[in-house]
Parts: sequence; C-alpha cells; structure tokens
Amino acid sequence: MTLFRLDSSIRTEGSVTRQVADTLVSSWLGKHPGDTVVRRDLGASPLPADVWPVAATAGYTPEDQRSEQQRSAQALAATLADELIGADAAVIGAPLYNFGLSQHLKTWIDLLITDPRFSPGTTPLAGRPLTLVLARGGGYGAGTPRAGWDHATPYLLQIFRDVFGTDVTLVEAELTLADVNPAMADLRDLAATNLANAHEKAAETGRAHAELVAAAAA
Repeated sequence: MTLFRLDSSIRTEGSVTRQVADTLVSSWLGKHPGDTVVRRDLGASPLPADVWPVAATAGYTPEDQRSEQQRSAQALAATLADELIGADAAVIGAPLYNFGLSQHLKTWIDLLITDPRFSPGTTPLAGRPLTLVLARGGGYGAGTPRAGWDHATPYLLQIFRDVFGTDVTLVEAELTLADVNPAMADLRDLAATNLANAHEKAAETGRAHAELVAAAAA
C-alpha cells in the first residue's frame, strides 16, 4: 500500500505541520512497516511559480502547436497527478500563512487541476482517506477576535472533499506561535495541550487509515 505525503511549510526545522505529519506517517508504518510513502516537499522544492498558467493555456492550444514549455508543464502536472492517484491515502501539511494557504500549495492544487483526470466534476479520488494537517499561529475559533479570518481551511475542504472527492479528516493545531510571541505568553499551556491533542489525533488517524486501506485491499 502507498501513502502520499505533501509538505508545504516553508520551514524545514520547527514546522508544526511537518512534526504532526511525521506522527501520522510513523503511526501508519507502525501498522504496516513495509508500505511505501511517496513524499513531495513543496517547501524544500517549490514548483515554479509560472508553471500553472503555462499548463493551463496548453489545454487550449492544439497539441501539434504546443510549445516545449507547455509540454513540460503538462508533463509536470501529470507527474503530480500520478503521485496522488497512485496512493491509497494521503496526508497534506498546510500551515496558515497571512490568513490563507501557502503559494506553494495553491500552485500544486492549480497545476493538478490542469490534468484532465483532476478537472472539476471528475472526483478522481472518490472515497479515499485524506488527512489535512493544519497549523495556525493564533486562535481562530468562534468567539476569538479573528474568528472567520482563516480562509485556508474552508478552501482546502472544498477542494479535497467536494472537488476531488476524498474522505477528509482534519488534524488541527492552533496557537503555535505562543512560545515565541510574548503577547501570547498566557496561552502557552493551552497551546501545548492543543499540540499534544493534534499529535494524538494524527497517531489515531494514521492507524485507522492504514487499517481501512488494508481492509479494502483484502
């Protein structure tokens, strides 16, 4: 069986989404040590910022008239699609940046959708388990000053659940900047509890998804 992992944090050290995703992957492999983990790290190896418009316009250009750049962009989109379609389950790490998702993750999603297998209405991953590991530096829940400012989570849910058709599990960590922001010092205990709960849910999800996929394959 294969688990696909995508990281989009620009931090390679100290990233909460990476750490929580590590927990999920370790838990999965604890159930099935021989399984394959296919990994794409958009933080360490970003996709070219201009690749999406090139791939998108290629779709409206007759095949025999496409430029080498367009063909290359389409090939990259196909590679990304192959990675995700070829997996039995997926985990996506998505930190909240400036109240939205990272440019790297948005480029990856946009490029995926240029592949015919991921065009809206196709639901290419119908029913497959996918975990969104979300990290937010502050608090965005109901009743907080910034309730409703998280514009990433609703979008990601719509893309992965409603457009791609996956069965989405959310693993969320908030207040992740409490340890480095003096103004959030009073929230550090709550932040630590929140992070511990995220790791616990990630471990539970990793085991559950590994068992689910194994049962489906049996």
